[in-house]
Amino acid sequence: MNTLQQILQHLTIQKQTVTCAESCTGGLLAGELTRLSGSSAIFSYGFVTYSNLAKQELLGVSETTLQQFGAVSVETVKEMANGALQKANADYAIAISGIAGPTGGTPNKPVGTVCFGLATKNQTLTQSKHFSGSRDEIRQQAVDYALQLLKENLY
Repeated sequence: MNTLQQILQHLTIQKQTVTCAESCTGGLLAGELTRLSGSSAIFSYGFVTYSNLAKQELLGVSETTLQQFGAVSVETVKEMANGALQKANADYAIAISGIAGPTGGTPNKPVGTVCFGLATKNQTLTQSKHFSGSRDEIRQQAVDYALQLLKENLY
């Protein structure tokens, strides 16, 4: 059984739901979460918040956070995940924001930098990872990592 099947099975049995808030992956995570039959029991909707304005308006990310830390930061994905969790009234929310390239990188945040947030009603975990490859490869690695992070933190 692969990661996605394990997530679907666990959430279905526990009668729990998941939502997502995506930036650099542009809906790929939502697409993956809804790929298997039965996913409607665990997924109602997700958020593609590519712009800073969308992050603020749809998820309640603070303008101060965006100005101080940038869209690609653990601080921002923490707020994205918590906002999505609240808006979707879900049990889990996964947030992704990163620089998929090939442009947009800086010395402090090179192309391939991706931040993840995983929120539940009890806690919010954040992580920053660096992936390599083409834009499509970085985006796919981010989705795969997000699913693994969710699977490892199911309760």
